[in-house]
Amino acid sequence: MKNELCKKLGIEYPIFAFTHCRDVVVEVSKAGGLGVLGAVGFTPEELKVELDWIDAHIGDKPYGVDVVIPQQYEGIGEMDPEKLEAELQAMIPQGHRDFVEGLLQAHRVPAWPDSDAPRLLGWTQATGAPLVDVALQHPNVVLIANALGTPPQDMIDHIHASGRLVAALCGKVKQALKHKAAGVDIVIAQGSEAGGHTGEITSMVLWPQIAEAIAPTPMLAAGGIGTGKQIAAALAMGAAGAWTGSLWLAVKEAQAEPIEKEIYLKASSEDTVRSRSWTGKSARFLKNEWTEAWEKQDTPDPLGMPLQGLLVYDAMRRTQRFRSVGEANRISFNPAGQVIGMVKEERSCREVMFSLLSDYVDAVERLQKLMPE
Repeated sequence: MKNELCKKLGIEYPIFAFTHCRDVVVEVSKAGGLGVLGAVGFTPEELKVELDWIDAHIGDKPYGVDVVIPQQYEGIGEMDPEKLEAELQAMIPQGHRDFVEGLLQAHRVPAWPDSDAPRLLGWTQATGAPLVDVALQHPNVVLIANALGTPPQDMIDHIHASGRLVAALCGKVKQALKHKAAGVDIVIAQGSEAGGHTGEITSMVLWPQIAEAIAPTPMLAAGGIGTGKQIAAALAMGAAGAWTGSLWLAVKEAQAEPIEKEIYLKASSEDTVRSRSWTGKSARFLKNEWTEAWEKQDTPDPLGMPLQGLLVYDAMRRTQRFRSVGEANRISFNPAGQVIGMVKEERSCREVMFSLLSDYVDAVERLQKLMPE
Protein backbone atom coordinates (compact mmCIF):
# COMPACT_ATOMS: atom_id res chain seq x y z
CA MET A 1 0.00 0.00 0.00
CA LYS A 2 3.06 2.25 0.14
CA ASN A 3 3.11 4.96 -2.56
CA GLU A 4 4.55 8.37 -3.41
CA LEU A 5 1.99 10.18 -1.28
CA CYS A 6 3.11 8.19 1.76
CA LYS A 7 6.70 9.24 1.09
CA LYS A 8 5.75 12.91 0.79
CA LEU A 9 3.84 12.89 4.07
CA GLY A 10 6.18 10.59 5.97
CA ILE A 11 3.55 7.92 6.73
CA GLU A 12 3.52 4.15 6.36
CA TYR A 13 0.01 3.68 4.99
CA PRO A 14 -2.26 6.03 2.99
CA ILE A 15 -5.03 5.84 5.58
CA PHE A 16 -6.25 9.25 6.79
CA ALA A 17 -8.43 9.57 9.89
CA PHE A 18 -10.52 12.73 10.20
CA THR A 19 -11.56 13.28 13.81
CA HIS A 20 -12.33 15.97 16.36
CA CYS A 21 -10.47 14.02 19.07
CA ARG A 22 -6.80 14.71 19.65
CA ASP A 23 -6.21 11.24 21.15
CA VAL A 24 -7.42 9.62 17.93
CA VAL A 25 -5.08 11.83 15.89
CA VAL A 26 -2.12 10.66 17.96
CA GLU A 27 -2.96 6.96 17.93
CA VAL A 28 -3.72 6.75 14.20
CA SER A 29 -0.49 8.54 13.31
CA LYS A 30 1.47 6.28 15.68
CA ALA A 31 -0.11 3.27 13.94
CA GLY A 32 1.23 4.41 10.57
CA GLY A 33 -1.66 6.43 9.16
CA LEU A 34 -2.27 10.17 9.29
CA GLY A 35 -4.54 11.57 11.97
CA VAL A 36 -6.28 14.79 10.91
CA LEU A 37 -7.81 17.05 13.57
CA GLY A 38 -11.03 18.86 12.66
CA ALA A 39 -10.48 22.44 13.81
CA VAL A 40 -13.84 24.03 13.03
CA GLY A 41 -15.11 23.94 16.62
CA PHE A 42 -12.09 25.65 18.16
CA THR A 43 -10.99 29.22 18.65
CA PRO A 44 -7.34 29.87 17.69
CA GLU A 45 -6.43 29.78 21.38
CA GLU A 46 -8.23 26.47 21.92
CA LEU A 47 -6.68 24.97 18.80
CA LYS A 48 -3.19 25.87 20.04
CA VAL A 49 -3.88 23.97 23.25
CA GLU A 50 -5.02 20.92 21.29
CA LEU A 51 -2.06 20.96 18.90
CA ASP A 52 0.44 21.54 21.72
CA TRP A 53 -0.98 18.45 23.42
CA ILE A 54 -0.71 16.43 20.20
CA ASP A 55 2.91 17.55 19.73
CA ALA A 56 3.71 16.42 23.27
CA HIS A 57 2.29 12.92 22.69
CA ILE A 58 2.82 12.07 19.01
CA GLY A 59 6.61 11.89 19.01
CA ASP A 60 8.06 12.45 15.54
CA LYS A 61 4.92 11.30 13.71
CA PRO A 62 3.14 13.70 11.32
CA TYR A 63 -0.50 14.76 11.40
CA GLY A 64 -2.91 17.11 9.64
CA VAL A 65 -5.47 19.80 10.42
CA ASP A 66 -8.84 20.26 8.72
CA VAL A 67 -10.60 23.63 8.39
CA VAL A 68 -13.88 24.72 6.77
CA ILE A 69 -13.76 27.76 4.50
CA PRO A 70 -16.55 27.59 1.90
CA GLN A 71 -16.36 29.55 -1.35
CA GLN A 72 -19.74 31.18 -0.76
CA TYR A 73 -21.35 32.18 2.51
CA GLU A 74 -23.27 35.03 4.11
CA GLY A 75 -20.97 37.93 4.99
CA ILE A 76 -18.14 36.86 2.69
CA GLY A 77 -15.49 39.56 2.36
CA GLU A 78 -15.62 40.78 5.95
CA MET A 79 -12.36 39.74 7.61
CA ASP A 80 -12.94 41.16 11.10
CA PRO A 81 -14.49 38.25 13.08
CA GLU A 82 -16.24 40.53 15.59
CA LYS A 83 -17.80 42.71 12.89
CA LEU A 84 -18.79 39.64 10.90
CA GLU A 85 -20.43 37.99 13.89
CA ALA A 86 -22.39 41.14 14.73
CA GLU A 87 -23.52 41.43 11.11
CA LEU A 88 -24.62 37.79 11.02
CA GLN A 89 -26.38 37.89 14.40
CA ALA A 90 -28.52 40.74 13.09
CA MET A 91 -29.54 38.63 10.10
CA ILE A 92 -31.01 35.74 12.14
CA PRO A 93 -34.83 36.01 12.35
CA GLN A 94 -36.34 35.94 15.82
CA GLY A 95 -38.69 33.19 14.69
CA HIS A 96 -35.73 30.90 14.09
CA ARG A 97 -34.31 31.69 17.53
CA ASP A 98 -37.67 30.95 19.16
CA PHE A 99 -37.98 27.67 17.24
CA VAL A 100 -34.58 26.42 18.41
CA GLU A 101 -35.17 27.40 22.01
CA GLY A 102 -38.60 25.75 21.85
CA LEU A 103 -37.02 22.46 20.75
CA LEU A 104 -34.50 22.64 23.58
CA GLN A 105 -37.14 23.39 26.20
CA ALA A 106 -39.51 20.73 24.88
CA HIS A 107 -36.75 18.16 25.38
CA ARG A 108 -35.86 19.54 28.82
CA VAL A 109 -32.30 20.51 27.89
CA PRO A 110 -30.76 22.70 30.62
CA ALA A 111 -29.49 26.17 29.81
CA TRP A 112 -25.76 26.70 29.35
CA PRO A 113 -24.33 27.36 32.85
CA ASP A 114 -22.02 30.21 31.85
CA SER A 115 -22.89 33.66 30.54
CA ASP A 116 -20.79 33.48 27.35
CA ALA A 117 -22.79 34.04 24.20
CA PRO A 118 -23.00 31.67 21.21
CA ARG A 119 -20.08 32.23 18.90
CA LEU A 120 -19.33 32.10 15.22
CA LEU A 121 -17.47 28.87 14.44
CA GLY A 122 -14.69 28.59 11.87
CA TRP A 123 -16.99 28.40 8.84
CA THR A 124 -15.70 31.63 7.27
CA GLN A 125 -12.38 32.92 6.01
CA ALA A 126 -12.32 35.45 8.85
CA THR A 127 -12.50 32.68 11.46
CA GLY A 128 -10.79 29.88 9.49
CA ALA A 129 -7.61 31.70 8.41
CA PRO A 130 -6.41 32.23 12.03
CA LEU A 131 -6.81 28.48 12.62
CA VAL A 132 -4.52 27.79 9.66
CA ASP A 133 -1.96 30.21 11.08
CA VAL A 134 -1.98 28.34 14.39
CA ALA A 135 -1.60 24.99 12.63
CA LEU A 136 1.40 26.19 10.64
CA GLN A 137 3.21 27.02 13.89
CA HIS A 138 3.40 23.29 14.67
CA PRO A 139 6.18 21.48 12.79
CA ASN A 140 4.54 18.03 12.84
CA VAL A 141 1.58 19.35 10.84
CA VAL A 142 2.24 18.24 7.25
CA LEU A 143 -1.21 18.74 5.72
CA ILE A 144 -3.95 21.38 5.81
CA ALA A 145 -7.29 20.22 4.42
CA ASN A 146 -10.31 22.36 3.54
CA ALA A 147 -13.64 20.60 3.89
CA LEU A 148 -15.74 22.89 1.70
CA GLY A 149 -14.68 24.28 -1.64
CA THR A 150 -11.36 25.40 -3.06
CA PRO A 151 -9.31 27.21 -0.40
CA PRO A 152 -8.64 30.92 -1.03
CA GLN A 153 -5.59 31.36 -3.26
CA ASP A 154 -3.66 33.38 -0.71
CA MET A 155 -4.19 30.60 1.81
CA ILE A 156 -2.92 27.95 -0.61
CA ASP A 157 0.17 30.06 -1.28
CA HIS A 158 0.68 30.66 2.45
CA ILE A 159 0.51 26.93 3.24
CA HIS A 160 2.83 26.04 0.36
CA ALA A 161 5.33 28.67 1.47
CA SER A 162 5.52 26.88 4.82
CA GLY A 163 6.42 23.62 3.08
CA ARG A 164 3.10 21.87 3.77
CA LEU A 165 0.64 20.18 1.42
CA VAL A 166 -2.92 21.37 0.78
CA ALA A 167 -5.92 19.06 0.43
CA ALA A 168 -9.53 19.88 -0.36
CA LEU A 169 -12.73 17.86 -0.39
CA CYS A 170 -15.24 17.78 -3.23
CA GLY A 171 -18.26 15.87 -4.49
CA LYS A 172 -18.20 16.72 -8.20
CA VAL A 173 -15.70 16.46 -11.04
CA LYS A 174 -15.90 20.18 -11.80
CA GLN A 175 -15.04 20.98 -8.20
CA ALA A 176 -12.05 18.63 -8.35
CA LEU A 177 -10.79 20.38 -11.49
CA LYS A 178 -11.07 23.75 -9.71
CA HIS A 179 -9.03 22.36 -6.83
CA LYS A 180 -6.31 21.17 -9.21
CA ALA A 181 -6.24 24.45 -11.14
CA ALA A 182 -5.78 26.38 -7.88
CA GLY A 183 -2.74 24.32 -6.92
CA VAL A 184 -4.32 21.95 -4.38
CA ASP A 185 -1.93 19.02 -3.83
CA ILE A 186 -4.46 16.33 -2.86
CA VAL A 187 -8.10 16.12 -3.91
CA ILE A 188 -10.41 14.23 -1.55
CA ALA A 189 -13.35 12.82 -3.52
CA GLN A 190 -16.21 12.36 -1.10
CA GLY A 191 -19.24 10.32 -2.08
CA SER A 192 -22.72 10.99 -0.80
CA GLU A 193 -22.45 8.10 1.70
CA ALA A 194 -20.00 10.10 3.80
CA GLY A 195 -20.70 11.87 7.06
CA GLY A 196 -20.57 15.64 7.21
CA HIS A 197 -20.99 17.82 4.13
CA THR A 198 -21.57 15.74 1.01
CA GLY A 199 -22.89 16.00 -2.50
CA GLU A 200 -25.30 13.64 -4.23
CA ILE A 201 -22.98 11.36 -6.25
CA THR A 202 -22.09 7.99 -4.75
CA SER A 203 -18.51 6.95 -4.14
CA MET A 204 -18.39 4.12 -6.68
CA VAL A 205 -19.40 6.55 -9.42
CA LEU A 206 -17.45 9.58 -8.19
CA TRP A 207 -14.02 8.14 -7.39
CA PRO A 208 -12.98 6.83 -10.85
CA GLN A 209 -14.24 9.96 -12.61
CA ILE A 210 -12.25 12.31 -10.40
CA ALA A 211 -9.14 10.12 -10.36
CA GLU A 212 -9.05 10.22 -14.16
CA ALA A 213 -9.93 13.92 -14.42
CA ILE A 214 -7.19 15.22 -12.12
CA ALA A 215 -4.37 12.77 -12.84
CA PRO A 216 -1.52 12.88 -11.93
CA THR A 217 -2.73 14.86 -8.88
CA PRO A 218 -3.38 12.25 -6.15
CA MET A 219 -6.95 11.59 -5.05
CA LEU A 220 -8.08 10.26 -1.70
CA ALA A 221 -11.31 8.27 -1.65
CA ALA A 222 -13.86 9.26 0.99
CA GLY A 223 -17.38 8.14 1.75
CA GLY A 224 -18.33 4.63 2.83
CA ILE A 225 -14.91 3.26 3.75
CA GLY A 226 -14.96 1.03 6.80
CA THR A 227 -12.95 -2.05 5.81
CA GLY A 228 -9.75 -2.99 4.05
CA LYS A 229 -11.83 -4.45 1.24
CA GLN A 230 -13.24 -1.00 0.55
CA ILE A 231 -9.75 0.52 0.63
CA ALA A 232 -8.65 -2.06 -1.94
CA ALA A 233 -11.65 -1.15 -4.11
CA ALA A 234 -10.81 2.55 -3.85
CA LEU A 235 -7.18 1.98 -4.83
CA ALA A 236 -8.36 -0.17 -7.74
CA MET A 237 -10.39 2.80 -8.99
CA GLY A 238 -7.40 5.13 -8.97
CA ALA A 239 -7.28 6.45 -5.41
CA ALA A 240 -3.95 7.13 -3.73
CA GLY A 241 -5.41 6.47 -0.30
CA ALA A 242 -8.49 6.48 1.91
CA TRP A 243 -9.97 9.38 3.87
CA THR A 244 -12.04 7.98 6.75
CA GLY A 245 -14.17 9.63 9.43
CA SER A 246 -17.17 7.80 10.86
CA LEU A 247 -14.96 4.79 11.51
CA TRP A 248 -13.38 6.62 14.46
CA LEU A 249 -16.49 7.96 16.20
CA ALA A 250 -16.77 5.11 18.71
CA VAL A 251 -13.17 3.99 19.20
CA LYS A 252 -11.84 3.67 22.74
CA GLU A 253 -9.80 6.86 22.40
CA ALA A 254 -12.73 8.97 21.15
CA GLN A 255 -13.65 11.72 23.61
CA ALA A 256 -17.34 10.90 23.79
CA GLU A 257 -19.67 9.96 26.61
CA PRO A 258 -20.74 6.29 26.76
CA ILE A 259 -24.30 7.26 25.79
CA GLU A 260 -22.99 8.95 22.62
CA LYS A 261 -20.89 5.94 21.65
CA GLU A 262 -23.88 3.70 22.28
CA ILE A 263 -25.91 5.68 19.74
CA TYR A 264 -23.22 5.19 17.11
CA LEU A 265 -22.71 1.50 17.87
CA LYS A 266 -26.44 0.78 17.60
CA ALA A 267 -26.98 2.83 14.43
CA SER A 268 -27.63 1.23 11.06
CA SER A 269 -26.74 2.63 7.66
CA GLU A 270 -30.44 3.44 7.18
CA ASP A 271 -30.38 5.71 10.23
CA THR A 272 -28.50 8.52 8.46
CA VAL A 273 -29.98 11.45 6.57
CA ARG A 274 -28.68 14.48 4.68
CA SER A 275 -29.90 17.63 6.38
CA ARG A 276 -29.21 21.38 6.42
CA SER A 277 -30.46 21.69 9.98
CA TRP A 278 -27.08 21.96 11.72
CA THR A 279 -24.77 23.94 9.44
CA GLY A 280 -26.92 25.38 6.65
CA LYS A 281 -25.38 23.11 3.99
CA SER A 282 -26.42 19.54 3.26
CA ALA A 283 -24.53 17.20 5.57
CA ARG A 284 -25.12 13.65 6.71
CA PHE A 285 -26.14 12.98 10.31
CA LEU A 286 -27.97 10.36 12.30
CA LYS A 287 -31.60 11.30 11.94
CA ASN A 288 -33.46 12.15 15.11
CA GLU A 289 -36.15 14.48 16.38
CA TRP A 290 -33.95 17.51 15.59
CA THR A 291 -33.49 16.70 11.90
CA GLU A 292 -37.13 15.67 11.57
CA ALA A 293 -38.37 18.90 13.18
CA TRP A 294 -36.65 21.03 10.54
CA GLU A 295 -38.25 19.03 7.71
CA LYS A 296 -41.86 19.74 8.73
CA GLN A 297 -43.86 22.12 6.57
CA ASP A 298 -44.90 24.37 9.46
CA THR A 299 -41.36 24.97 10.76
CA PRO A 300 -38.66 27.44 9.62
CA ASP A 301 -36.34 26.55 6.76
CA PRO A 302 -32.66 26.22 7.73
CA LEU A 303 -30.64 29.37 7.13
CA GLY A 304 -27.58 29.54 4.89
CA MET A 305 -24.03 28.97 6.11
CA PRO A 306 -22.76 30.31 8.49
CA LEU A 307 -26.06 31.70 9.83
CA GLN A 308 -27.49 28.29 10.68
CA GLY A 309 -24.34 27.27 12.54
CA LEU A 310 -24.39 30.48 14.54
CA LEU A 311 -28.09 29.98 15.26
CA VAL A 312 -27.72 26.42 16.56
CA TYR A 313 -24.32 26.73 18.26
CA ASP A 314 -25.98 26.93 21.68
CA ALA A 315 -28.07 23.85 20.90
CA MET A 316 -24.96 21.93 19.84
CA ARG A 317 -23.06 22.62 23.03
CA ARG A 318 -26.07 22.11 25.32
CA THR A 319 -27.12 18.78 23.84
CA GLN A 320 -23.48 17.67 23.89
CA ARG A 321 -22.90 18.54 27.54
CA PHE A 322 -26.30 17.37 28.79
CA ARG A 323 -26.80 14.22 26.71
CA SER A 324 -28.00 12.28 29.76
CA VAL A 325 -30.39 15.00 30.97
CA GLY A 326 -34.05 15.10 30.01
CA GLU A 327 -34.47 14.11 26.35
CA ALA A 328 -31.40 15.93 25.06
CA ASN A 329 -30.16 12.78 23.35
CA ARG A 330 -33.19 12.79 21.08
CA ILE A 331 -32.10 16.08 19.46
CA SER A 332 -28.32 15.79 19.79
CA PHE A 333 -25.72 16.55 17.12
CA ASN A 334 -24.53 13.21 15.64
CA PRO A 335 -22.68 13.55 12.32
CA ALA A 336 -22.09 10.15 10.72
CA GLY A 337 -21.82 8.51 7.33
CA GLN A 338 -23.62 5.39 6.14
CA VAL A 339 -20.62 3.27 7.06
CA ILE A 340 -21.61 3.76 10.71
CA GLY A 341 -23.77 0.67 10.24
CA MET A 342 -20.55 -1.36 10.06
CA VAL A 343 -19.22 -0.02 13.37
CA LYS A 344 -20.53 -2.52 15.90
CA GLU A 345 -17.95 -2.64 18.71
CA GLU A 346 -15.67 -0.29 20.58
CA ARG A 347 -12.09 -0.97 19.48
CA SER A 348 -8.84 0.90 19.90
CA CYS A 349 -7.40 2.92 17.04
CA ARG A 350 -4.55 0.44 16.70
CA GLU A 351 -7.03 -2.45 16.46
CA VAL A 352 -8.97 -0.62 13.75
CA MET A 353 -5.80 0.08 11.78
CA PHE A 354 -4.68 -3.56 12.06
CA SER A 355 -8.11 -4.72 10.90
CA LEU A 356 -8.01 -2.39 7.89
CA LEU A 357 -4.56 -3.56 6.85
CA SER A 358 -5.17 -7.30 7.31
CA ASP A 359 -8.52 -7.06 5.53
CA TYR A 360 -6.84 -5.18 2.68
CA VAL A 361 -4.23 -7.91 2.28
CA ASP A 362 -6.93 -10.59 2.25
CA ALA A 363 -8.86 -8.70 -0.44
CA VAL A 364 -5.80 -8.27 -2.65
CA GLU A 365 -4.84 -11.93 -2.29
CA ARG A 366 -8.38 -12.97 -3.18
CA LEU A 367 -8.27 -10.88 -6.35
CA GLN A 368 -4.85 -12.20 -7.30
CA LYS A 369 -6.22 -15.76 -7.21
CA LEU A 370 -8.73 -14.77 -9.89
CA MET A 371 -5.94 -13.96 -12.35
CA PRO A 372 -5.13 -16.74 -14.85
CA GLU A 373 -1.72 -18.35 -14.46
